[in-house]
This record gives sequence, C-alpha cells and structure tokens, in this order.
Amino acid sequence: MRKTMTCTVSLLAAAALLTGCGSENKDAGPSKAAASPSVSSSGGAKGSATATKGVPHQVVFEVGGTGAGKVMWIGNTNHFEQVTLPWTKTESMQLEGAELKVGVTVSVVPASVEGPDGMLAPAPCTIKVDGKQVADNQAGKSAEPCTYKLKD
Repeated sequence: MRKTMTCTVSLLAAAALLTGCGSENKDAGPSKAAASPSVSSSGGAKGSATATKGVPHQVVFEVGGTGAGKVMWIGNTNHFEQVTLPWTKTESMQLEGAELKVGVTVSVVPASVEGPDGMLAPAPCTIKVDGKQVADNQAGKSAEPCTYKLKD
C-alpha cells in the first residue's frame, strides 16, 4: 500500500511540475516586439497566426470509482481539485496558430481509490474527443494517467 501511495504521489507531483512548463504568460514584456508579425512592403501582416483556427473539439474527461478524491486534468487550462467520484468534465477546445501543427496534450490524472483487495489503486479514467474514446488506463490497471495529443 505504501508503494502505491508513493507512486501515485510521485506521479501527481511530476505531472504538476510538467504542466508548469506549458503555462501561458499573458505579460509578454520586452519580448512582445519580437513576437509581433512583420509587415510586408504591401502593408499586410506576414505570419499572422491570429486568423488561423482549427475546428472546435469536445473533450470529455472521466474518472470512475466511488467516494471522493483529487483529480488533475489538463485541457484549456490546468486544474487540480477535490471531486466526488464518478466524475466527468467536458471542455470545448479549438486549436489555433502553432497548435495546429504540433497539437496540444490533454490529460487526466485520476485519484486513488480502494480496490477490491483493500489496496489503493488509480481510479479508472478515460478521455473522449468528439464522442470517440482516445485514451484510458485499462480500468485503473495501469498507473499511467490518461493522456492524448489533440491535433486537427
């Protein structure tokens, strides 16, 4: 039981640290000028990514089990909260700019729940995109979080 708790805590800590690497920085500061699109001699903007958007996707995060637990999910933004299981969260996501080429990783790290043997195990999780299941953790048999790279 201690090994499972340690593994789960380590996994959650690692996931939390990794999500910080992709956080948005609304204050561009001095680099704002470097990120501005260049203007061609005809007066139009070159390389403007603001007009390029993908199709909207419906992303559904699900965690099974009973009782309460902490769940972390990454969709439009990062979230970590105490929830009542079973739990479902639906977000609409639309890729834009560079995300259209490289995609965006969505994931859900499920809470630990008591298994039939009395030991803690990851709760079952799934991710569905536009109604199609794209990730799961084999009904909680895998200690891996549910992760999927969303692309247009």
